[in-house]
Amino acid sequence: MVETPITRREFVRTTAAAGAGLMLAGAPALAQNSSPNNRINIALIGFGAQGRVLLESLLKIDGVRLVAICDIWEYARTYGERYLKKEGIEVRAYENYEDLLEKEKDLQAAIVATPDFWHAPITNACLRAGLHVYCEKMMSNTIEGARSMVDAMKETGKLLQIGHQRRSNPRYLFALNRLLREAKICGRLTAANAQWNRAAADDLGWPKRAAMEPEQLKKYGYRDMHQFRNWRWFKDLGGGPLSDLGAHQIDIFNWWFGVLPRSVMASGGVDYYSNHEWYDNAMVIYEYPLPTGLVRAFYQVQTTTSAGGGYFEYFMGDEGSLKISENPNITAVYREARAPAWDEWVRRKYLRAKQGFSGETPTDAAKVDVRETAQLAAYEIPVFFNKAIHQPHLENFFKAIRGEAKLNCPADEAFASEYIIYKANEAIAARKAIDLNMEQVVAGL
Repeated sequence: MVETPITRREFVRTTAAAGAGLMLAGAPALAQNSSPNNRINIALIGFGAQGRVLLESLLKIDGVRLVAICDIWEYARTYGERYLKKEGIEVRAYENYEDLLEKEKDLQAAIVATPDFWHAPITNACLRAGLHVYCEKMMSNTIEGARSMVDAMKETGKLLQIGHQRRSNPRYLFALNRLLREAKICGRLTAANAQWNRAAADDLGWPKRAAMEPEQLKKYGYRDMHQFRNWRWFKDLGGGPLSDLGAHQIDIFNWWFGVLPRSVMASGGVDYYSNHEWYDNAMVIYEYPLPTGLVRAFYQVQTTTSAGGGYFEYFMGDEGSLKISENPNITAVYREARAPAWDEWVRRKYLRAKQGFSGETPTDAAKVDVRETAQLAAYEIPVFFNKAIHQPHLENFFKAIRGEAKLNCPADEAFASEYIIYKANEAIAARKAIDLNMEQVVAGL
């Protein structure tokens, strides 16, 4: 039996109906709940590596005032206070989020950048305290935790943006709206693949003088400092590379195809690191039932080599292919010889000939097997922006708080992408394909 695909519009309509009047996804939620002078007071909860990355973007956004930071590790809190003081910013620092929410009464928003297993309890508490929340992906380390965040968003009517930052990236938005949807440069989409391979790396360490006491670690859910510093690799705390890296890119499959997959199969294992619980290698295939036919999307994350090809998403069609990345040097568009000329799109500045590409046949082309496709015409997307990669997504969040924009990645929509990532890890464990009843998933939101 052929399943009827769920389109992105149908997904939005269903979640919006369940959302007690919230405007979502295609028309995401807006709010008007900032301080009287339109300055938004925020707290940053989690001052580890990702929290510091977000901080660099936060410091560049006008109209936002960081008043408090929170981290269970004194070493991180002290670093944060000293760093911000050098920037001329005085903040109050807290060990736990409960104290922060009890004492900080003039907050409008919180940024949550803790390990995954703390996302749901902290986000839900912040929402119920009346704050809008920007929470890093994954939403949680469990499906139940992620679903509870959607419920809390609906219950409180507050905004909850999930940190799939590509959804606010100007290059991605332009490529989707202008090239795929308007110009239809790929023709009929037939396949997609994405990857984020990386070289082997040592586990994170810590200054021995700064180690937390066993009682404190246990209080916050960690066995020891090694687990605390390398939480991404442990099943009770995170979701492994498929969550950390794949979450960004698998989300692009859902977003750009505009439908949800009907099945997932995967292979992976703990192949390289003997002291980790999560798979360090994974290969995943989703089946997307597009109106034009079934499309398979392949994703891989491998512990291999720094020459592993970089990180990108690649959408292929019968008239062209679009390879896109947060790294503009990797981004390229290729036209098939059978496709109509792209002169109009070049004239309208949707595309331009790729720099350094002459279009001439390489001198060694005669040595290539005659069954191989001829060299393709290569183009680049003329969209560049001089901002950190997280900044546009954070800016979108704050504009939504002021009522000036709609969220680009509200929790309802993020949940559908993250659900299929949890299921990919299940498929690896089960060593078989798993059917995805996305109608049921959406109806349950």
